[in-house]
Amino acid sequence: MPKKSDDPFAHVREATLKHRARHGCGAWPYDNGPLLATVAAAAGARRILELGCALGYTSLSLASGAPKARVDTVERDPEHVRLARENIAAEGFDKCITVHEGDFAKVLPTLDPGYDVAFFDGHSPVPALHKTLHKLLKTGGMLVTANLNHGGTADDVHAALFDGKSWQSALIGEDGETAISVKL
Repeated sequence: MPKKSDDPFAHVREATLKHRARHGCGAWPYDNGPLLATVAAAAGARRILELGCALGYTSLSLASGAPKARVDTVERDPEHVRLARENIAAEGFDKCITVHEGDFAKVLPTLDPGYDVAFFDGHSPVPALHKTLHKLLKTGGMLVTANLNHGGTADDVHAALFDGKSWQSALIGEDGETAISVKL
């Protein structure tokens, strides 16, 4: 994990952890926002999709790495949506980040394909959702999938990401939780 001084949005990450402790909800921020900023920058991203916004930490990280990008992020919890919008506005990113409220399965069909980068951090990944992400990404687009060590459906997603047919993938981190994949 990066040092706080390396993470311009560490305060949003910390606020998310405090919110989680107070409310006992599923808002668990990804542990490496600067990595996501680097992925967005390396991809030259113009359009970014995020599933699992929580309080906006990773949306901000992605947007900071690709300052000319439009970020669509999806969150179903109304309180998290409200707090994410507040955090995003406070950081001055409300013109480039749109927080969509609702379930992934209902929001994703309303979005146009052609994303350069997608980030999944919404509980355990499921195969049907990752097929939809494949359709929404452009060829050569990058997908970052967290929570691959959750077992169950995450094991199926892991197998699909590494089948060599639809994705070229690599695991990152010591715990094998995250894969970076390029759409073939």
